[in-house]
Amino acid sequence: MFKIDDLAVYPAHGVGIIERIESQEISGSSQDFYVMRILDNNMIIMIPTQNVDSVGLRRIIGKKEVPKLYAILEKRDVVIDNQTWNRRYREYTDKIKTGSVYEVAEVYRDLLILKIEKELSFGERKMLDTARNLLVKEIALAKKVEEEQIEKDLDKMFA
Repeated sequence: MFKIDDLAVYPAHGVGIIERIESQEISGSSQDFYVMRILDNNMIIMIPTQNVDSVGLRRIIGKKEVPKLYAILEKRDVVIDNQTWNRRYREYTDKIKTGSVYEVAEVYRDLLILKIEKELSFGERKMLDTARNLLVKEIALAKKVEEEQIEKDLDKMFA
């Protein structure tokens, strides 16, 4: 499914590069792993090749999918649940863990809308930063532009 030097998205950690594919013996049987380095922090993750789908490892979106992403971000007539911040936090965490860039976009948008109405909790502010970083990195790679440009685009969208 993936080859060495392929870019891929690992849920909640972001974009990484497949640096190598290696076999290791575990409990007497040989298993193949993708060895992936996350671009943001150089963290190394080993993913069993047969678990790719269950962990949500996926290719980065294509340039053609960016407008759909921007449409989610630009949608303002959304209802933000008036639940407690910790329930909302759990719900947003679950969305980010899906690995779907569209779910991450919803979290980012919803938190920015919420931020206008009231002060975000520390956890929500961290989650907003995480969602923004995940989006910026993937959109920049999809559009083949600098991350700074995407940050400006997002700031303009929410000005």
